[in-house]
This record gives sequence, structure tokens and C-alpha cells, in this order.
Amino acid sequence: MAQFGWERSAKLGLRFRPVVDEDDVLFVGRVYASVFKDMLEDVPWNDGQKAYFLLLQFRKEHEFYQENHPEADWLVVSFRDTDVGRLYVECHPDEHHIIDIALMPHFRGRGAGEAMLRDLMDEAARVGKPLSAEVPKKGRAMALYRRLGFVSTDDHGASERMRWEA
Repeated sequence: MAQFGWERSAKLGLRFRPVVDEDDVLFVGRVYASVFKDMLEDVPWNDGQKAYFLLLQFRKEHEFYQENHPEADWLVVSFRDTDVGRLYVECHPDEHHIIDIALMPHFRGRGAGEAMLRDLMDEAARVGKPLSAEVPKKGRAMALYRRLGFVSTDDHGASERMRWEA
């Protein structure tokens, strides 16, 4: 696991721990569902069908991430002993890459995402590497990444590959 500074995040009271057991996996699955459930708003399924679909999608994503990013850090984000999000990050020889960063709805818009990004940027700068992420075009994240100095390097339809260099 990479050893990040997390100075700003710690000042906000955020803590990070590895995803190590089934309870953690269930939690990061709930984070996934909280991010994508709005996309199913107009789908004519009942709540149970939507929940089942999101569970299947999360399992596929989780398997894909585990298979394609075996050296990544899989972290649960906590605030005052309450789990509030997930952070998946991978350190490559030529860059640090944010695989996923997501917070539960009640914790969004409170500065936690920016604090985590700034800590990741500081760590990347410290070791002389750029920081990259795949950022959805819809939602508030794109504006945050751009405000922090990330630039688009590739358009992937619903998302853009963004890159920051110190």
C-alpha cells in the first residue's frame, strides 16, 4: 500500500483503511450504488430490481478493478468512525492514477473530495509524477478537477481521462 501524506484530509477528520473483509466490500458496493442509482430514475423497474442491477454492476466493476489493477490501494474513507466513501488509487512507475474516488451523498459537497485530491496531488508532486483520473462528464467532479488544474487528455464518451502535473 502506498503511504500518502493525507495532510488536508486528516485536518477534515478523514481516515483511510484498506478494504479487507466482506463488510468493507459491502460498504464500497453501497457507495457505488449511491453514485449510480440516479441514472436508473427513469427506468421502469421497481426498487428491488434496481438494487439487484446495481449489485450486479458493482460486482462486475469490482472484479474488473481487482483483475486489472492488482497493485492498487483499495481504501474505505471514514469520518468520525463512520464510513463515508471509497478511494482506489494505483501508483505506476510513470504516474499515480486515481481509479475511483466516491463519497456517500450526505458527505458530498463538504470539501472532502477536494482535500483528498489535493493530498494525492501533493504526493504525486513529491515523487515527481503526474496524477491521472477518469472523470465523468456529468456531475460536479469535472468542474473540481478542472479548477484544480487537471487537463483532458482523452475523450472516452461519458468520461474524460484527466491529467495533472506539478
